[in-house]
Amino acid sequence: MITFIEGSMQKTTETDLYVDWQGYHRMIERLALQVYESKWDFDVVLCLARGGLVAGNVLCRIFDKPLAVLSTSSYRESVGMKQGALDISKNITMTQGELAGRVLLVDDLIDTGVTLAEVKEHLSTHYPAITGVRSAVLWRKGWAKQEPDYCVDLLDNSPWIHQPFEAYDALQPHMLSAWLKKDAAQSEQ
Repeated sequence: MITFIEGSMQKTTETDLYVDWQGYHRMIERLALQVYESKWDFDVVLCLARGGLVAGNVLCRIFDKPLAVLSTSSYRESVGMKQGALDISKNITMTQGELAGRVLLVDDLIDTGVTLAEVKEHLSTHYPAITGVRSAVLWRKGWAKQEPDYCVDLLDNSPWIHQPFEAYDALQPHMLSAWLKKDAAQSEQ
């Protein structure tokens, strides 16, 4: 089944959702609109790397807020499709001071809810200067145990989401020349 959403093409099946770059960016813009319309005034965008990097980057630009990055990882097994133990970086990277005030916590999705719950606990334990945290995600799967403050799409059937940047997971440096030639040939058609 092919579904057209706001000018982009998304291919969906019962178990998979394929999102192209245009659709991905429309999702981020819709998320930004939700945050804006809530009138919640926050001080910093904290994105969870890797999945929340693109959305966090766009949101910090739209809202003209500092960007902070916290690395987390749980999808390392079976080519990134099986969740393992969650690792949370000891440090948050940001250019201006320490993490404090009201924080907009951004990730791409809530799958089980484990990451959101543990990151919130980590923030409350290690960053006492934080006065409020709200979470913002593009997708929430139906089986998730955590509810985000802002979410663009609830996926009741909890499909695997194939995001556009995942194409780079299989790309290795020695493959770049052929990759670029293939892309150029497709663009000419």
